[in-house]
Amino acid sequence: MGIKTEQRRRLILTKLTNMRILNRSEKLALALPILAAAGIMFFSQKAQAQHLETVPYVDLEKYAGEWFEIASFPQSFQRGCTCTKATYSANEDGTINVENTCNLPDKGTTKTATAKAFVEEGSGNAKLKVQFFWPFKGKYWIIDLADDYSYAVVGHPNRKYLWILSRTPVMNEEVYQQLVASVTEKGFDPSKLEKTIQCD
Repeated sequence: MGIKTEQRRRLILTKLTNMRILNRSEKLALALPILAAAGIMFFSQKAQAQHLETVPYVDLEKYAGEWFEIASFPQSFQRGCTCTKATYSANEDGTINVENTCNLPDKGTTKTATAKAFVEEGSGNAKLKVQFFWPFKGKYWIIDLADDYSYAVVGHPNRKYLWILSRTPVMNEEVYQQLVASVTEKGFDPSKLEKTIQCD
């Protein structure tokens, strides 16, 4: 009788021990996905918060004029657009007038949007805030610029917006690939870039 009691006691202890191990395993199984998700969010936020370098200085007089969009990260407000271009000119109050135009082939019309850009102090004119309607402003950072102002690359520090611009409707492919490599090093996803159909 004593032997059976001892065996029963050991059996109960074994079951209790297994239950404790199972509970810890279950907790760990539940915790791992949460920890993994937290880690992904942390590194994603860290990548987005990574400092984005702009060019040291922009001569706004040289930058003014007409720019053709060569490629960009597609945005909803540009859906269906071809022959996209932007024209910049100085306003008397020190701000910059922005006029964006594109063709809408499906509708047979031209779309135009005007805005005002404000230069961020201390940025060497490389950081602008563009306002299409009050009170909202979008960041417009010039992150690459040719010495002769023949091309420019504009991005947003969150890496969700990117435009490659040129003074001509067509850009040399070698130059284009160099710019793609450059923005990739700056943390932008090159797979999101789409070339813009330009007019002859």
